[in-house]
Amino acid sequence: MSARGGPRRGTVIDGRFRVLGRLHRSNVYDVFDAWDEERWCRCVLKTPRPDRRDDAVARRRLLREGTLLCRIAHPHIVRAWEVHAGPMPYVVLETLTGQTVGHLVDTAERPAAATDVAWLGLHLLAAVRHLHHHGLLHLDLKPANVVAEAGRAVLIDLSVARAPGRMRAGRGTWCYMAPEQARGGEVGPAADMWGIGTVLFEVLTGSAAFPGVDTDTPQLRGVAPPVRRLRRMRGPLPDALDACLSPEPAGRPSLRELATVLSGVAGVTFPPR
Repeated sequence: MSARGGPRRGTVIDGRFRVLGRLHRSNVYDVFDAWDEERWCRCVLKTPRPDRRDDAVARRRLLREGTLLCRIAHPHIVRAWEVHAGPMPYVVLETLTGQTVGHLVDTAERPAAATDVAWLGLHLLAAVRHLHHHGLLHLDLKPANVVAEAGRAVLIDLSVARAPGRMRAGRGTWCYMAPEQARGGEVGPAADMWGIGTVLFEVLTGSAAFPGVDTDTPQLRGVAPPVRRLRRMRGPLPDALDACLSPEPAGRPSLRELATVLSGVAGVTFPPR
């Protein structure tokens, strides 16, 4: 065990989970590739970084996220299998073999086809609709929190998820938060519509709707450029994404309204009959 880097490759946690390597490090959490000796398969362990082990808020959010993911089952939301409270708290998650949408955007030679963007949006809407049905907002929708795997999009990281209502400013990811989320105040389902809009905007155009430096909040100083300014295309998709990024929550489409547009672009009937 390394105090700075967390569990090293080969470390066995609780006599069962053998660490194979670290997959990701955020400002708060480490995510490890691991082997589960009981299930005899790979899994993912999410735990606070060593320097955040004594952070009560980080610990509480992790355990809450794990409990939520164990309770909510959906094909477009990552599954959690177990939650362990400590002394080193961690959540056991399914292994996803795809790439994050953020990585795919960064490495793509050209922006995605409108049909592919529409299917991505439909998958995200399904996941978010399920969360809203359970009285929760995701509030951290961004390309790095979506994994594309075998033709499906899987939403990950529910550490910021909470019920609608008043919240303090800045809880989320700086340039992807809806304006009302960035400034603090009343936050509702429209904040997740903004988040979906930022993801689809970036996939469709190849650039972020609100680029800037870390901790900056450019969405509070202006509006996103119209999609058609960055990519010449016909149809209703650009207008729908522009509407998702409306500064006012009331100006954004509902889940069903956006699903209707996306299903038309994808060439499917919504809902199926």
